[in-house]
Amino acid sequence: MKSRRKVIQTLASLPFVGAFLGSNTLSANPVTAAVVSNVRRDFFKELGLRTFINAAGTYTSMTGSLMPKEVIEAISYGASEYVNLDELQDKVGERIAELLNCEYATVSSGAFGAMSIGMAGIMCGMDTKKVKQLPNTDGLKNEVILQESHTIGYAQALTNVGAKLVKVKTAKQLEKAITKKTVMLWFLNANTEQGDIKWEEFVALGKKHNIPTFNDCAADVPPVENLFRFTRMGFDLVAFSGGKGLRGPQSAGLLLGKRKYIEAARLHTPPRGETIGRGMKVNKEEVLGMLAALEMYLKKDHKNEWKMWESQIQLISDSATSIDGVRSEIHVPKHANHVPSLRIKWNQKLVKITPDEMRKQLREGHPSIQTVGDSKTIGITTWMMVPGQERIVAKRVKEILSNAT
Repeated sequence: MKSRRKVIQTLASLPFVGAFLGSNTLSANPVTAAVVSNVRRDFFKELGLRTFINAAGTYTSMTGSLMPKEVIEAISYGASEYVNLDELQDKVGERIAELLNCEYATVSSGAFGAMSIGMAGIMCGMDTKKVKQLPNTDGLKNEVILQESHTIGYAQALTNVGAKLVKVKTAKQLEKAITKKTVMLWFLNANTEQGDIKWEEFVALGKKHNIPTFNDCAADVPPVENLFRFTRMGFDLVAFSGGKGLRGPQSAGLLLGKRKYIEAARLHTPPRGETIGRGMKVNKEEVLGMLAALEMYLKKDHKNEWKMWESQIQLISDSATSIDGVRSEIHVPKHANHVPSLRIKWNQKLVKITPDEMRKQLREGHPSIQTVGDSKTIGITTWMMVPGQERIVAKRVKEILSNAT
């Protein structure tokens, strides 16, 4: 009888074996099937791509976050059966609304997609003729008021479907800017501190003038309370990214809020074809993956996770500052990416390397480590690392700084 190692070597030398024998043939032999299931194909290596330790954060360019096995299992399960897409979204939407104590919900194609279909839903309501009309907004209300300090490139999610942005600075200016064309008030949660109008006043202005309010909370989990906070506060729609702190599919998101607006938003999404949101398809695997991710996140011990992040950041900070001339600052952003974070800076007369060069060495070293920062600092977070990787990062940071002295 062949040893397990020889079977693996034989199979590895025959990359076409699965296609040649067929899945039924392979699964018919439990020993062979077990061996095949244990042979993990390294796609990234085959494609000549380097993987890395993510010490930066939940950036789309770095493919967001790593999904827990329960989420991957939900996605795999979804790939095994057919189901009606609308019925799946209906049931999952109800389940998410129940979990988050809001009126209704739907799984979207990221927070950007949630903004687009939410905007389209508010503009068109349940009128299918108007749905087909977008991005042409002739005859429709299409003006969205936002604070000037909340201006961001991602607002293109609104203009893509035909909205016109009207920017103001104060509550008085906001009320003066309201016209018969005003369709929505839009708030960027990440920039809460920069704007003169805060959450409660913003919602109150919307209610006073009977205009729907939308809060873009793409990167605002953690804290977990934000998943409940803003719908409870009175925002009509709230959007979250699914592939950041929630650790769901990178291409998925959540749209939470008033049922009438979310049902209208759904008219713009697949399986319907002649709509502005046809390309924002969310498949059954992503829908189930997003539900599983949310369930996992709500059950998580958030206090212990926070303590782990703090200890990881402290370890890297201590390692860096053990080098003469190096200082660090541990901080937590008030909004968006609200996690323990580290800034490392140094006296370049003592440590003769620039932050840009250090980032390059971290990125090009073994293993590759991705960080952020600017011309004066190295920026590090640990919440997207696999536990234990913080020790590798701490050692490498110290090594590079030490070599530059």
